[in-house]
Amino acid sequence: MRRDLLTSLIAVVVLTILLGIAYPLVVTGIGQVAFNNKADGSLIKVNGKVVGSKLIGQDFRRDTGKKDKDGNAVLVADPRFFQERPSTATNYNGAASAFTNLGPNSKDARDMFKLNLDSYVKLEGPYTRGLNGKTVPVDAVTSSASGIDPQISVANARIQAHRIASLRRLPLAQVNDLIDKHTDGRFVGIFGEPAVNVLELNLALNSNNL
Repeated sequence: MRRDLLTSLIAVVVLTILLGIAYPLVVTGIGQVAFNNKADGSLIKVNGKVVGSKLIGQDFRRDTGKKDKDGNAVLVADPRFFQERPSTATNYNGAASAFTNLGPNSKDARDMFKLNLDSYVKLEGPYTRGLNGKTVPVDAVTSSASGIDPQISVANARIQAHRIASLRRLPLAQVNDLIDKHTDGRFVGIFGEPAVNVLELNLALNSNNL
């Protein structure tokens, strides 16, 4: 009995050291050496200050100074910036990543999509002629599974480019060129669709004083 207990205790200690300490340290060390930026969260810095992560969407809305019935600040899209896709996470908080969990026949989902669609057309319609529910990209209305997806579709970005070009008084071709430069291709060339990183795109607008 005593021998079995001693053997078990030794096994627990050895496995804890190997799998709980040594292995994580080795993997972390390899990550820091071989993939430093990715291992640290793909952080984006401006003048040495962290402004976000390439992997997490940012909130590009502005405070209206008003409060809703629950006392929360009322935010609206800042028209001078490209906007992320809708999010179920409060203010795109990475610590509150979530999905709607609403089914395809849900009335709440239908109402939410209708509200998102109306808001999108209201924001982009004055700058994109003929914009309607049939021409709005699906990612402009729906949230991602995480609620904090950092990318939008190229079609979504192209529509928003008209607003950006108009308000910033830029040639549309120049804005579209920035979109091209910040578009990520398909994973290994075959999986998924090309997508535009909104944070990087907005930072490019500001860094070039556009």
